[in-house]
Amino acid sequence: MLDTHAVSALVKGQADRLGNTLEQRAFCISVITEAELRFGLARRPVNADLRSIIESLLRATDIRPWNATCAARYGHLRAELDALGKPLGPMDLLIATQALAEDCCLVSADRAFAQVPGLRILDWTAVPPN
Repeated sequence: MLDTHAVSALVKGQADRLGNTLEQRAFCISVITEAELRFGLARRPVNADLRSIIESLLRATDIRPWNATCAARYGHLRAELDALGKPLGPMDLLIATQALAEDCCLVSADRAFAQVPGLRILDWTAVPPN
């Protein structure tokens, strides 16, 4: 499951290695990521080419719905992180919860996700070992 920043870097041509990896693997995004991308398009003028790239990517991508299973997981995860004094931003918390609920690895370079217990993360910016 790609987070919003990974998708953004991908469509802007700033993540060639990630793009190559995704050509060989199945991937998805959360509907929350779709919402954030659509907010970005609505918030500021974007050139037509970038808008077209984002819309094409969204049409071709498995967009996973946020559902009652995610909601149940969210309540527990938010309470756990709050008790630890490690809250996440609202949208990041929704995406992390969904990745956990669907047993997905979250593709993200955002270190804030590292504080989520049990979340598998693939940092797409990390240099692979030789």
